[in-house]
Amino acid sequence: MCCLTPAALYSQNGSDSLTRKAYPDSLRHYSIDEVTVYGQNQPSRIIPAQELSGKELQRLNALSVADAVRYFSGVQIKDYGGIGGLKTINIRSMGTQHVGVFFDGIQLGNAQNGQIDLGRFSLDNMESISLYNGQKSAVFQPAKDFASAGSIYMQTRTPRFDRDGKNNHFGVSMKTGSFGTANPSILWEHRFNDRLSSSFNVEYLYTTGRYKFSYTKKNGYDTTEVRRNGDVRALRAEGGLFGLVRNGEWKAKVYFYNSERGYPGASVRQEPGRFRHEDRQWDDNFFVQGSFRKTFSPFYSLLLNGKYAYDYLHYLSDPRLDESTMYVNNHYYQQETYLSAANEFTFFKWWKANLAADFQWNTLDADLVDFVYPQRYSVLTAAATSFEFPRVKVQASLLHTYVHDRTEAVGGSAGDKSEFTPTFVVWYKPWSRPELSFRAFYKRIFRMPTLNDLYYTFIGNKYLNPEYTTQYNLGVTYAKNFDGILRRIDFQADAYYNEVDDKIVAMPTSNQFQWTMINLGRVEIRGIETTVQTNWLFGPVTFNARLNYTYQKAQDVTDRTSEWYGGQIPYIPWHSGSAVLNLGYRGWDLNYSFLYTGERYESVANIPENYARPWYTHDMALSKYIPFKKTALRITAEVNNIFNQQYEVVQCYPMPGTNFKIKINFTL
Repeated sequence: MCCLTPAALYSQNGSDSLTRKAYPDSLRHYSIDEVTVYGQNQPSRIIPAQELSGKELQRLNALSVADAVRYFSGVQIKDYGGIGGLKTINIRSMGTQHVGVFFDGIQLGNAQNGQIDLGRFSLDNMESISLYNGQKSAVFQPAKDFASAGSIYMQTRTPRFDRDGKNNHFGVSMKTGSFGTANPSILWEHRFNDRLSSSFNVEYLYTTGRYKFSYTKKNGYDTTEVRRNGDVRALRAEGGLFGLVRNGEWKAKVYFYNSERGYPGASVRQEPGRFRHEDRQWDDNFFVQGSFRKTFSPFYSLLLNGKYAYDYLHYLSDPRLDESTMYVNNHYYQQETYLSAANEFTFFKWWKANLAADFQWNTLDADLVDFVYPQRYSVLTAAATSFEFPRVKVQASLLHTYVHDRTEAVGGSAGDKSEFTPTFVVWYKPWSRPELSFRAFYKRIFRMPTLNDLYYTFIGNKYLNPEYTTQYNLGVTYAKNFDGILRRIDFQADAYYNEVDDKIVAMPTSNQFQWTMINLGRVEIRGIETTVQTNWLFGPVTFNARLNYTYQKAQDVTDRTSEWYGGQIPYIPWHSGSAVLNLGYRGWDLNYSFLYTGERYESVANIPENYARPWYTHDMALSKYIPFKKTALRITAEVNNIFNQQYEVVQCYPMPGTNFKIKINFTL
């Protein structure tokens, strides 16, 4: 069902024609072309999401998903420098492996080390990015969606055609700028008929990855060096089919990513003026996935998902090129098969339930000495229910996880794991007015040790315990529309307490691909998050502001007799925040963004030698939207890190200083 409102017309940004006709009376009449307004049918969110979508996402000075999610509260990004460096996300200090990353509704997997590099996912074809603490507040979803302590959902562009007779949409973009960057992209969307459409997108990225940085010493920065071996050559191709059936829909997607990149490594000077890091990595990532969703009756709905993925990784570290490293020339091959069925039952308008079952099979092959070639079979079943009344909403779920590993070594596999984990969510509105609401949730979940943790040659330990998290959250939301200059305000605040038992912290060594695993035993995390978003209208001028602040105290409480008991865990700042401001005027957009990460420590030993200074960056962008008949052109100029802040997100991995970028987008 489609509704057309004045606000919806305003949001079209001039794309719909408006023709005035003259009439003798005092009333003004307008004849408008027929417009179809598209939007996903979102169930009411008991747990609100932090979301970047549409124009707000386009305005960010961001190249990848990793750059965009920095603007969410409660998030830490581990960034190993430059465009090619590994970029992973940590939500509320619970660890990267506790974050589920979903691509078009199906989780991305990496059974080898459990980490998803968000730097590889471009914003070029991205429609929205959402972050959920706990889990997405929908009952009707696969069992995997219940299985993470926090989740990132990436939704790519879906073809949308108005009734204007056009059956094709084309888009071409080009980005260039500092570091020798060249980033062209092509998009083609086609409509076969009213019930079937397709999309095809190809993007290429090249950058030298070279930039100047100041080398740190004990009392500050001294000499300037050049970051080398950070080049990237990457090709991404996506194709999709989107279909409608009676009371339902289906979609299928194929994804391919190929890259070669250098890893510049840690900036640890061995000789004056020489940082020699020559490690190289080659990747091939391929998956095909599909989903089918249909409502068979007012009582029953079905959701089916399926996926096959193949990942290849080649890592080379050659001491003939860099004498500081050992020789590594390894090849890794991963396969994943995933099947899911979710069944929703609507007993009454206020009572729904879901039964979901997922099966996943993972394999890992490698050319390592004495490698055990592990396979993992995972079966997840979830039962969930929701009760929704005008002023109270309740959701509860129970997830059962069964994991069985097999290896080619006799007695070499870890024991089976079978565990039940619950979640309980409540939402309350104290008055009949909709502006203010309160919420709370409790969730317990665990993650299995990765295949590297258990079986990596000479490092793996098959007796590792799973890592458990327990979350408690209290939150408040206030949202209200206005008719004056201030058009809307959204405010969210959450206070939370998390416990992590048998926590495993992965720390990079001098060879970035190999990690040292440190088991902290127990961590307690206390935090506060706030987000404020406002929209203003001054005649033809629009102004939007988004402010985030996070306070976190994440302490190692493993051993009371330890000298470091109660210390802040590595790389978690006490204070962090961001601001995004946008000013719009007749096709012009001026965007300013600010990121701040406060003081932190590089080790659980909170001593001066491990102290990491606060850092912050300022970015600006100016863009112009130029419509012409049925085509449009957008030109954007960006400057990042305006004040040339010298900083490191991870110790000895310096980030770029001031840099520039030009974008040109043409749509037809």
